[in-house]
Amino acid sequence: MADIESVTIRTRKFINNPLLARKQMVVDILHPGRAGIAKDELRDKLSTMYKATKDQVSVFGLRTQFGGGKTTGFALIYNSPEAMKRFEPRYRLVRVGLATKVEKASRQQRKQRKNRQKTLRGTAKVKGAKAKKEK
Repeated sequence: MADIESVTIRTRKFINNPLLARKQMVVDILHPGRAGIAKDELRDKLSTMYKATKDQVSVFGLRTQFGGGKTTGFALIYNSPEAMKRFEPRYRLVRVGLATKVEKASRQQRKQRKNRQKTLRGTAKVKGAKAKKEK
């Protein structure tokens, strides 16, 4: 972590978006001698640059150029943590630890359950299964 100072962050295409209560920008990161840079580290640096807390910054879409040394991505800095929780997609909130992932059955299990229910439409679910077997 001694190379943190060698990382240079430049922002471009800066837009202030009052409807979504955020500032949005393209971020260019120069990191010579390093393979990449952690999103958590980027959130720290951007929060200090724009005088915000870490809970207001979202970084995503990072692409490292071939050969390394330069990465480009997208950053959103919300006016408040509440605005971030309101407008940011749930999967990105899960990534930064501000929300929990919704656990659900696998896609195949959901389809099988749906197809089993289709045979019982219009009848009581518990009684329908028994009545069908008796005939």
